[in-house]
Amino acid sequence: MQENHLYEYAVVRIVPRVEREEFLNVGVILYCPRKGFLQVMYKLDEARLKAFSCKLEPEELQASLGALERICKGGKNSGPIGTLPIASRFRWLTATRSTIIQSSKIHPGFCAEPQEALNRLFNQLVL
Repeated sequence: MQENHLYEYAVVRIVPRVEREEFLNVGVILYCPRKGFLQVMYKLDEARLKAFSCKLEPEELQASLGALERICKGGKNSGPIGTLPIASRFRWLTATRSTIIQSSKIHPGFCAEPQEALNRLFNQLVL
């Protein structure tokens, strides 16, 4: 029997009009300390984004979401935040913000394999 590991995750959201608090789930960030796992999966559905009647540029949003992915991977190509320890990167990525790209509160769970948990959460919460 495989051992279950504690993980934490947050949903990545696009908030076109921060003052209205409406949002579109576009991704999931999952962190599993015991496995040294920090990864984000995202998909920007432009048709759903247009339903908000906003003037956000999908290319700019894609670039910002790509930055989240680089920070998760870490290293020199991910800027100063990407050089922090994995736990610090997760906390930075999930910090409360009043911007167009935000994350939900952090939620815990248990899994045997973090990638499978990320795939499952992404399918449930984003697709």
